Parts: sequence; C-alpha cells; structure tokens
Amino acid sequence: MKKISAYINAKDVRSTIAPEIYGHFSEHLGRCIYDGIYVGENSSIPNVRGIRTDITEAFRKIKMPVLRWPGGCFADTYHWIDAVGDKKLRKKEHNVHWGGVTEDNSFGTHEFFDLCEQVGCEPYLAGNLGSGTIQELSEWIEYITLDDTSPMPELRRKNGREKPWKLKYLGIGNENWGCGGNMRPEYYIDEYIRYQTFCRDHSGNHLFKIACGPNAADYNWTETIMKRLNKDNARGISLHYYTVPTGNWNKKGSGRSFSNEEYYSTISGTLQMEELLKRHSHIMDAYDPNRDIGLIVDEWGVWCDVEEGTNPGFLYQQNTMRDAIVAACNLNLFNVHSDRVVMANLAQAVNVLQSLVLTEGEKITLTPTYHVFDLFSSHQGGESVYCFVENTEAGGNIKIPMITSSASIKDGKLTVTFANCSLEEDAEITFDITGFDAKKASARILTGNCCDLNDFETPDKVVPKEFSVSLNGRYMSAVVPPCSVVSVILE
Repeated sequence: MKKISAYINAKDVRSTIAPEIYGHFSEHLGRCIYDGIYVGENSSIPNVRGIRTDITEAFRKIKMPVLRWPGGCFADTYHWIDAVGDKKLRKKEHNVHWGGVTEDNSFGTHEFFDLCEQVGCEPYLAGNLGSGTIQELSEWIEYITLDDTSPMPELRRKNGREKPWKLKYLGIGNENWGCGGNMRPEYYIDEYIRYQTFCRDHSGNHLFKIACGPNAADYNWTETIMKRLNKDNARGISLHYYTVPTGNWNKKGSGRSFSNEEYYSTISGTLQMEELLKRHSHIMDAYDPNRDIGLIVDEWGVWCDVEEGTNPGFLYQQNTMRDAIVAACNLNLFNVHSDRVVMANLAQAVNVLQSLVLTEGEKITLTPTYHVFDLFSSHQGGESVYCFVENTEAGGNIKIPMITSSASIKDGKLTVTFANCSLEEDAEITFDITGFDAKKASARILTGNCCDLNDFETPDKVVPKEFSVSLNGRYMSAVVPPCSVVSVILE
C-alpha cells in the first residue's frame, strides 16, 4: 500500500468549470445515430419521434450539457438541405468516410434539435467548410435561427417548425488539416475568416464561433491561426487528441483484452493531454492574453481496433475499466485547466469508440466511461480550486503517476474526484483541506479489474457503489483499491 498526501485549498479559486467540458459527440458513423440514438418512429423499441427513450434518459441522468453533430469527417461532406422535409423524399448519399454505407438522411436538422430538446442540452453544429459553400452554411443558420418571412424560415415552417431554434455553438469546418480538406493553416484561416463573416446572428440568437484548431501536437497550426483570430471573429478553437493504446495507428490494440503493460501504455498516452493543454494554451496566451478565445477539445478518447467480426468502418469497440481510468484522467485535467478549456466532447456518445452507451436491438448497456461522467457530474459549473497530490509512480516498464485528481466548489459543497491508476497497489490517500469546514462526506467508487466491462448479458458488472471515507477535522482519508475512480462530496 502506498501512502499519498494531498492538499486542497478551497479558498484558492482557479477558474469556473464550464458544464460544456462534460460534453459529447455524435457522428453519422457506424451505429451512433442509426440503430443507436435513432431507431425511427415505427420501431418497437420505445421512442419519441424515433429517438430512443432509454438513450435520452441516460443522457439526462449525467446532465449532458452539449452534443456535437453531424461529425467529424462526415460534417465536411454533409449538405443539410438533403436532410429536411418529407423523409421519403430526402436524398440518399454514400457515406464516403465510414463504412461505405448508404446514408438515407432520415436523421437531420429537425431530428437533431428534437434530440437536444429531449435531453436538455445545447446543440453544437459542425459546419461544412471542406466541400460546402458559404451560402449553404449561412442559409443553414437562417433556417435554424431566423424569425421572419424570408425563404429559409418559411422553408423551416413548411417542414413543421414554426419558431426558430437557438443555436449557440457553431464549428466552421472539422479537421481541415486532414479529412476536411488537407489544408495548410494559412489557407484554412483565410477560409475560416471568410466563412464566419457570413455566419450572422439572427433574431436574438448569438453564435459562439469555433475555428478548426490543431491535431494533437501541431503547434504551428495553433500559432498560425491565432495570429488572425480575435474575440470578434472566433470564441474558440478545437483540439483533437486520441489515445491509441499501443501508440501504433496500424495496430491499435484490443478494447477488451490487453496486458498490464498495454494498460500502462494507454494511461501514459492519455496523460500526454496535459502537455498538449499547456503548450497550446501558452501559444494562445501570447495572442489572446485575456483568454477571450477558449480551447475546445471536441474529440478525445481511446481509439482501439474494432471488435472482431464488426465492420471496420463502424469503429465499434468495447469499453472497460481502463476506459474509465482514461476518462477520469482527462476530466480531471480539463477541470484543472478550465481557465482555457471551455468545452470538451468525448468521442463518441453511442456505439462508436469510447462510447457512453452500447446498444444491440432493444438491449442497452451503460459503459464504465458513462459511470465516470455520472461520478464527475457535480463538477459542472463549479469553481475549480487548488488541488495538489504528492504523487508516487505506478506501473512496470512504463511509469505513470499513481493518482489523478481535481476539486471544485459549488452551492456550498466541495466535490473531490480522484483515481488510483495503479493495477497493483492500494493507495491510502489523505487530503489536507483548508478553507472548507466539512461536516459530512458522501462518496462513490467505480472499481474492478482493468479488463472488466459491461455487456448485454452482464450490464451491471461495473457500476458505482457507496464508498467509505473518514473525516477528522480538516483531514479526509480513504484507502482506494487499484484501478478505481472515486467521487466525494463534502458538506
């Protein structure tokens, strides 16, 4: 057992943890939308206007704050006009990015905004800069947000929606350094500024415009676009970073069966997120010292080889306690860096990559990753406070910090989240807390072997359970087993 000392100063407020840091991502990819979120109005699976009720209930339970759509790479081949109106008349298309399947466009703008209204989350649209036009994007915004008698709102009314929706978050292009056009940053930023000029606020709606930011450690991309951005033409830039267990994109490793060494490689890889946040933030600070432009990590998570026997273009993978530790590591980092990180979107919500939910027909299972978002949900909107751990190392040939943690204050309560990333040793962790007089504590833990998972036969194998912590004056202590995520609320 390792003894760990940690310190929290609840009076040392660092930044507000935007609820959107706990956001998600849904793409027309594999079974994320179809056979996942959307089953159609005629399905025997309980639904509201084609949207699965068990999915919306699961999303609401974790207070999903924002959902990104329709991609991903799919976004820069997506033409919104093809997916409105009578579903029998909607244009079918070939999904060139994901599996080569036929996209029937039965899930479009109206269905997505209906989903967001059912969940109670903000919609985040990824606009088509790669293969679209300025007119197409500007008319989409008019269709969604304008309230007059011009052609786009009249078309919206004809298609069944009288009043406009509210749209806050608009991404202009996706991965334009890659699948979104293979652009140089100098070319992209010219295009971005041109496009955003015509993305206007209508009828009291105010757009939070997001530029395509870097792929992982492409610091030149960040510097090049930040030279041209300001609070009048952008409110955020995106960052994409995936954790590949083996570090080899050609053979990424299994999502369900892996060695301890591969586990530690995965956690080591995901913790590189901190260096990315620091270095991209440092560049942004040089051009945006007032931090008017936020960093939005709108694609992150574990990317494994697909499950055996599934379509390789559908990116379906299982989800284990290893994924739960990855989620805890990243969410703690986003909390700590919430002075610059204003949104993050796990890839993806259902049946794709590190998903929250897996479905198979009428069956549904909540993944260990889902339960981490549940454990961490009380951080949303809280004030991030100083939290420091005198860490020790875990692992074999690959060494990682044993503990990851963060803390926040909201509504007179102190939330502390931490994970023991070791697979071998208990951690006896003691927090010395100043600036907060705790009278009682409630805690939950998610724990298991690193390969433990929930499937359709055993959907409750890995679920949060009540956990015991002790309070002694200003000290809170607990013995945390290996491969565990803990959430404590102090009052």
